[in-house]
Amino acid sequence: MATPGASLRLRRLRQRFGISAPKLAIRTHVAWYWRALAGIVVISISLALAAWIYDAGRRIAGFQSDESIREIQSLSNHVMELDAELTKLRRLAGSGESSLQIERVTQQQLVRQVKALEIENAGLKEDLAFFEGLMPTSGAGEDAGVKIDNLRITQDGAPGEYRYRMLVLNGGRQAKDLTGFLQLLIRTRLGDKDAMITLPSGSEPVPQRFRFYIKHFHRLDGVFSVPPEAVVIGVEARFLQEGVVRAKQSVTL
Repeated sequence: MATPGASLRLRRLRQRFGISAPKLAIRTHVAWYWRALAGIVVISISLALAAWIYDAGRRIAGFQSDESIREIQSLSNHVMELDAELTKLRRLAGSGESSLQIERVTQQQLVRQVKALEIENAGLKEDLAFFEGLMPTSGAGEDAGVKIDNLRITQDGAPGEYRYRMLVLNGGRQAKDLTGFLQLLIRTRLGDKDAMITLPSGSEPVPQRFRFYIKHFHRLDGVFSVPPEAVVIGVEARFLQEGVVRAKQSVTL
């Protein structure tokens, strides 16, 4: 019969070398410098991978420095091209506006020249009529007498103001110097009523502007006024000498 001490030792031996004994792990021995080298390789690969991921993320997000610089340069070049084109267009617009202003000024000058030529033409026609009136007609005597020619009445701008123009001719080769005055008979219409205005009227002294001296011819040019609401429908101009009508001419408006 086994003793208790022998049973205890037998049980320990079974626990150590039996089925229930702990498993034995066999490991290969690796030197420390190989382990350090492997760690460095792993860390380097990790850092490279992290850098690649960071760079890829910046490229995807648009923060890649080289591409950003190229994009900024491209945009700057495009802005410079647009500025150059804008400057060119402004220059063309300025030259076009200058040309348009020159054309406008030229057109205005031409209009003024045409008006001046029309006025000059009208004056030449008046002078022609005047000199034709100075020429004695066939069969006229030594003294052909006084006559009024080329009477014209125009509105002078302001309501009720009119301008008159005429020539007083002292015809004949032996015409004598004359002194007289002008009288205007102005027919007006106010509503449905006609009225006659005489300038100057017989009840007042003859103003100096209506008196004149004539040797061969005399131009008369002046302004008369009527009530603003009245309309002038006709004017008769008379040359009076010592109260006697020596010449007259009428015009209807």
